[in-house]
Amino acid sequence: MDAAFTAEQDEIRRTLRDLLAKHSGPGEVRAAVRTAEGHDRALWRRLAQELGLPGLALPEEYGGAGCTATELALACEETGRALLPSPLLATAVLAAPLIAALGAPAQRAGLLPRIADGALTAALAVPGGSMAAALGLTADNRTGGWAGGGRAGGVQARLGDGGWRLYGEADRVLDGHSAGLLLVAAHTGGYPRSRTLLFLARAEAEGLTRTRLTSMDETRPLARVQLRDTPAELLGEDEAAGDVCGALAATGRTAAAHLAAEAVGAAAGALARTVAYVKEREQFGRAIGSFQAVKHRLADLYVRVEAARSAAYHAAWDPAAGPLALAQSLEAARTVAGEAVQLHGGIGFTWEHEAHLYVKRAAGDELLFGPVHRLRDHAAVQAGLFGDVTPDGLVHGVAVR
Repeated sequence: MDAAFTAEQDEIRRTLRDLLAKHSGPGEVRAAVRTAEGHDRALWRRLAQELGLPGLALPEEYGGAGCTATELALACEETGRALLPSPLLATAVLAAPLIAALGAPAQRAGLLPRIADGALTAALAVPGGSMAAALGLTADNRTGGWAGGGRAGGVQARLGDGGWRLYGEADRVLDGHSAGLLLVAAHTGGYPRSRTLLFLARAEAEGLTRTRLTSMDETRPLARVQLRDTPAELLGEDEAAGDVCGALAATGRTAAAHLAAEAVGAAAGALARTVAYVKEREQFGRAIGSFQAVKHRLADLYVRVEAARSAAYHAAWDPAAGPLALAQSLEAARTVAGEAVQLHGGIGFTWEHEAHLYVKRAAGDELLFGPVHRLRDHAAVQAGLFGDVTPDGLVHGVAVR
């Protein structure tokens, strides 16, 4: 197998890296997260119109570039390196694949071209802030427990004379405060015949309230979405069309590969800044990077980053490896960010230095899509390492958590 990247893939990486180096430095990142949207709208339009970033992995018939998951993973690695606040993850990695997999032909034709050209952003809203479980990364999403299980709580859907109506609340919705379209996971059928479906809710819909939350990582804006008898449209042609949980799990595997690449980019960015710093900072009349102890620590970090990068690239080729690659990449990002603060010394602990941004990105991603030990545990269960697993998540009658 030839694992080398093509000239086109290398060009995507180079072009995006050059653009972000000019327009998404630490100062621009801080300014972008303070805007109402939480990202630089002008830069996002440029990324969409000049580079076609949100449509990179969408089919050409819907205005996309028709590329594979590998190209989008390379783009995510570069956005992660710059800690770019953007709707890319929520829109292109999470929402667009679900619309492509489950949407009716008219829905795909009406929404995907607008996503591809950057005119429309979207967000996936799941109740309880249980994104990792909904995507099948840390638990079997077919049990429905992540969405309230049909009991009180979660988001409920009711079909009336005027169409579908949603009632409930979803927390920690990525880019939920600014997205033009929400994909809402909701229960219908009541508790006895409960099933989870996805619905489309427009930003201007009646009864929809969105509140931006204070989050650890400001480059990942989170929101609380409240729905009070909100009109919505079923994603798909009818209730029986499409396997919603299966589509969520498939999207989760691919999203894990892209998130892994993004975490690798963040780890590589933190390491590069640290290497540059230790070459300049002097102690006892010489650069601290010349001390053997510092060299050994940096060498260990480099090995971690390269190992995680290999895992992320493999997952982009084989999404089944996505959750394990994500676990390894999140762990690498957390370790590298922590060591970066230590090797920067006193300045690394200050609010003004960018080192803390990498620490918050690593911690925030693990809270949203981890933790690492649950990613590995669920992957081991699915691989059968603990024996036979029943549909309710039991191994020989013992609950796996």
